[in-house]
Amino acid sequence: MKRKFIYILLASLTLGSVQSCKIDELPETTVPDVGFWNTVADLRLAANYFYTTLPGLTQREVNMDNWSTFAYPNDKGDPISDGSRVKPATSDDYDYSNIFQANKLIEKSKEVLAKGGDPKQVNWYVGEAHFFRAWYYFEMFKRFGGVPLITKTMLVDDPDVYLPRASREEVLQLIFDDLDYAIEALRTADEINTAKEYGRVSKTAALAFKSRVALFEGTREEFHVYGEPRKHLLMAKEAAEAVMSSNMHALFSQPVTTNGQITNNAYFNLFQLAGEGRANRENILVRGYGISQDNSIVSTPVQRYYEGNSIVPTQNFVDNYVMADGLPTTKSPLYQEPDKTMTHAEYFGKRDPRMTFTLFKRGDEYISGGNYTIPNPSRQRSGFGIRKYANEQFWARQASFIDKPVLRYAEVLLNYAEAVYELDKTILDVDLDRTINLLRERLPQVNIGTAAAPNFVSMGKLTNALVASNGLNMREEIRRERNVELAFEGFAYWDLIRWKTAEVEMPKTLLGSYLFTEYLTDKDQKWDAKTRVNDKNYIILQDASLRRFETPRDYLWPIPTSEIAKNPKITQNPKWD
Repeated sequence: MKRKFIYILLASLTLGSVQSCKIDELPETTVPDVGFWNTVADLRLAANYFYTTLPGLTQREVNMDNWSTFAYPNDKGDPISDGSRVKPATSDDYDYSNIFQANKLIEKSKEVLAKGGDPKQVNWYVGEAHFFRAWYYFEMFKRFGGVPLITKTMLVDDPDVYLPRASREEVLQLIFDDLDYAIEALRTADEINTAKEYGRVSKTAALAFKSRVALFEGTREEFHVYGEPRKHLLMAKEAAEAVMSSNMHALFSQPVTTNGQITNNAYFNLFQLAGEGRANRENILVRGYGISQDNSIVSTPVQRYYEGNSIVPTQNFVDNYVMADGLPTTKSPLYQEPDKTMTHAEYFGKRDPRMTFTLFKRGDEYISGGNYTIPNPSRQRSGFGIRKYANEQFWARQASFIDKPVLRYAEVLLNYAEAVYELDKTILDVDLDRTINLLRERLPQVNIGTAAAPNFVSMGKLTNALVASNGLNMREEIRRERNVELAFEGFAYWDLIRWKTAEVEMPKTLLGSYLFTEYLTDKDQKWDAKTRVNDKNYIILQDASLRRFETPRDYLWPIPTSEIAKNPKITQNPKWD
């Protein structure tokens, strides 16, 4: 039987009008603003616009992981990652148009109430507007720090158009106030699903986002030494714990037993059609794409973006994967350093299974030309390719309908674990078991033997005993888990910023994989023997001499010069003048 999910209807909203559209057609009608704000249905239609602004799988959004050290864009480098960017005249990242839309819905809701709109239902959509306004301000806050706070719609001659920058504390307070409003006003995930409105923002989505914001600022304050880190770390912990105790969400799991062994590929299916809909309770909020050409909102050629050498994983990232015993490669007896006898696929052996679910290896479903063999330098110059969202059928169509998780339960668990540790610089095994070790439990067993004599084991747990007996650092292990669980989901760069490790990591040489012998001997893949490698035979993607990170300048982004020209009250960020 053909499955269909019911997604929210997405509509386009301009500054003065609402455009209505079906999910498979372009907008057909425009409703004048003057006759629009009458019913709850009007508010719902207006709120639908916000969902078109959620981060998706466009080329620009996919390439954002190039800002970190975990990915590299072919030969040209990335100006944010390598420190070569300059002040822009304009920037899409410094933008109030979506904030205007949120302010407008909040204001116009009063007209709907005055015309008899049900207060509870009106508040659902006002809650959505507050959630998204918090989202938009947080995106600017991460980049620029304090920005002017605009909480009402204004004409061009309104004096408040030219406000000075608010402080970090003031912007953060607005974000939290908006999220607290949303938490109270919104429906639960189950209530939304019962109403057949899967995809709308829920109470737990607002709580999950609050944990993200609070963890970002709490750790940034801690490591950059300012503000009230403990206050915000406690907020992150409490918001995450509220999601955990809500019974609305759980990790996606698909255990399949074959010959007595668990062959669960749930992590891979999080980024496939199998992971869509409310049946997957891990997804708290998604950017919806649909499931087919007949039941879609919009499509994306995401796999083409990932294979086109515009973004390739680095060895700097791959080194985060632990072995099956839970130990990093520098400590585990299971790890074998690559040499001329090892193949690319063998390098994945005895590792955290998320490595093979995230990166391509021989035999994986790939493109219409057949399954994956070894990296092709014209597509994966680093020797690694991103496997998330890979689907042969969608590759052939250049149109994928797989939803993008925007907020998922795994992040909430990681937020909780990190906040608990940073609050007291310790974490009990019981808290590790309800967070990080849950993530590892849902992974398939790993063969640490041979094909002829297999020995399947479950992924090793992260425990205080493991850390102490192997000379590890608990903070580093919690961060390592975050890096691999949330790989290529847009977190890597911002984690470096908030942890204040960007100044250490960014100037390092970016490396690709070991230059395996088969790269050079495979007649079809065209690897060049002149490929640059370091003294350990790892591919050099960008040398450290071409990379820099200036402190404190690069911890904030430059305000576009056009904004300062328009409003002299706005000051530039440090060292960008």
